[in-house]
Amino acid sequence: MDTFLEGKVAVVTGGTRGIGRAIAEALVGCGASVAICGRSEAGVAKALGDLGPKVVGKAADVSNPEEVRALFEFVVERLGGLDILVNNAGLGLFSSVAETSIENWQRTIGVNLNGAFYCSREALSRFRQRGGGFIVNIGSLAGKNPFAGGAAYNASKFGLNGFSEAMMLDHRHDNVRVSAILPGSVDTEFDGPEGASWKIAPQDIAEIVLSVLRMPARTLISRVEVRPAKPKK
Repeated sequence: MDTFLEGKVAVVTGGTRGIGRAIAEALVGCGASVAICGRSEAGVAKALGDLGPKVVGKAADVSNPEEVRALFEFVVERLGGLDILVNNAGLGLFSSVAETSIENWQRTIGVNLNGAFYCSREALSRFRQRGGGFIVNIGSLAGKNPFAGGAAYNASKFGLNGFSEAMMLDHRHDNVRVSAILPGSVDTEFDGPEGASWKIAPQDIAEIVLSVLRMPARTLISRVEVRPAKPKK
């Protein structure tokens, strides 16, 4: 077993299902202690029952800075510190601009972009105590390829790309590495009914996260674009 993350503590937002859950499982498999969050207490409790004793969790809405602060305080209290943050929590509400409500716009930006900022800000202050850390932002190819009906989602993911690169430049000399992973269609509930064999598997994204984390400290993979090898025609 490869335990290169033994002794490390990671937070995975949106870690109760889909990509986030696969990432949490992969990190645990490599020796890390992991904290997950999800919006509902029931969802977190169910995931914890499946993920095992090295995983703790707390319900938190990442678009709420007070709940984010409480989440990171919980992590440090339970696990003793923080080394890795995976900003995975995401929301997709799709409609034309004219038909997009202000509430849906704010909710999409709030979760997908503001949430990454709130979590990263909390993580960065704690990385100082560990001499550095790693932030992996799970973005989307929709952050570089707009599509009709996706204005709010596109805006949030374009913003996340810019945020990731700026944060990398801000903190690379603080021993903080920042990577963005931009998947195409992944076989999760988010991307429609599960079971489409041509789509990327959540476990594939988790493997990419591990590959990024394995890089020597002198090297940073700042962005990874991931597509289905044989998309549906």
